[in-house]
Amino acid sequence: MRITLLASLLLLCMGISPARAVLHITRDHGGYVEEYKAKYERIRDSHDRVIIDGICNSACTLVLGIVPLNKICVTPRASLGFHQAYYDKAFTFGIKVTSTEGTSELMSYYPDAVKDWIRRNGGLTTEMKKIKNGAELWKIVDPCPEEW
Repeated sequence: MRITLLASLLLLCMGISPARAVLHITRDHGGYVEEYKAKYERIRDSHDRVIIDGICNSACTLVLGIVPLNKICVTPRASLGFHQAYYDKAFTFGIKVTSTEGTSELMSYYPDAVKDWIRRNGGLTTEMKKIKNGAELWKIVDPCPEEW
C-alpha cells in the first residue's frame, strides 16, 4: 500500500496521468438534440477525446460545438452530415416537419468554420449535406494524429 501511494505521488509530480477515455464515433445518424447535448457536455467536462471515424450526421455534429475542437479529430473514414432540425415525428403524425427554432439552436452551437461551410453550401435544408474526409473537412477538424 505504501509503495503504491508513493508511486502514485511520484507519477503525479512528474505530470504523468492516466490516459483519458476516447469516444469513437463510427456510425452515428443522430437523434434527439437534448440527448446529444447532455452526452457531449459530459465528454467536454471530463476532458475526453473524440475520434470521428465514420458517419457523424445530424445531432451527432453538435460535438463540434460542445467538445473543444482540439479534443476532436477525424480519420480518413470520417464524414459529417448536416440538415435542418425536425420536430419529433411522434408529435407530427409521422411526418417530417422542420423546426425553425431547432435549426437556429443547432446553428448557435456550431463553430464559425462549420457555419461558413454550411453557408457556402446553401444553408441548412431538409436534404443532408455531407463533408467527407479531405481539405474541406480539415478546415473544420484536424486529422487524427497517429498516437490517437
